Amino acid sequence: QVQLVESGGGLVQPGGSLRLSCAASGSISSIVVMAWSRQAPGKQRELVASITKGGSTNYADSVKGRFTISRDNAKNTVYLQMDSLKPEDTAVYYCHVLVGGLVYWGQGTQVTVSS
Repeated sequence: QVQLVESGGGLVQPGGSLRLSCAASGSISSIVVMAWSRQAPGKQRELVASITKGGSTNYADSVKGRFTISRDNAKNTVYLQMDSLKPEDTAVYYCHVLVGGLVYWGQGTQVTVSS
C-alpha cells in the first residue's frame, strides 16, 4: 500500500500563488511518475502536470507557463507551484503516483481562486 498526504490548498485571490505538496509513504520501491490532476464541479477530472523520476515534465495547455511541478526523490514528495492563478483554476487537486504498475491517489485538496 502507498499513502499520499497532500497539503497546501486554500483560498487565494486571482493572480495569487499557492504551492501544493504531496508526500508518499508506505510500500514504495520506486515511484515512476508523480502527478497532479484536478476536478472542478460538474467537470471531468483532468491531468494538470506530471513528472518522471528522471525529471521530465508534462503540463496541460491551460497551465503552461503558470504552474511548475517538481519532486524530491529522497523525500518521495511532489510539489505543484501555482502562480498567476485564475478563477478557472478552482478545483479539487489530487496527487497521484505510479508505483509497480499501479496508480495511487491522494484524498484531494481544495483550491479556490476568488476575490
